[in-house]
Amino acid sequence: MHIEELRKLCLGFPGVTEHQIWQGDLTFKVGNKMFAHTVLEVAPVWLSFKASDEKFAELLERQNVIPAPYLARAKWVALESREAIPAVELSELLREAYDLVVAKLPKKIQAGLATKTKSKRPPNKKKKAKPAKRRR
Repeated sequence: MHIEELRKLCLGFPGVTEHQIWQGDLTFKVGNKMFAHTVLEVAPVWLSFKASDEKFAELLERQNVIPAPYLARAKWVALESREAIPAVELSELLREAYDLVVAKLPKKIQAGLATKTKSKRPPNKKKKAKPAKRRR
């Protein structure tokens, strides 16, 4: 998965914002909490993201998947290559990372995200009511 595909995927989730916290890096947040982080320049790790306890252990058994530097204690994994995880599976894992972070957000923020999801649907067209006929 390339950076533009990654951006399109992550920014497609409700309420996601993109930040350049460090020069040459890109961070995706929801409710001001990170769920994925990538680099824009060549680096030892190209993508890091949050994982569930089970997925964290499972993913670390794969080649080119390591505990994310500085974030491993929070169950983040890092990919050393773009080929470490197939694109379809990576999409699912990023959605899971997003969902894990959303689940920890305050209920008020979660409700706002649910509203944003609903507002993306086209509004129902209402028929105009005909004016009532007057009786003489």
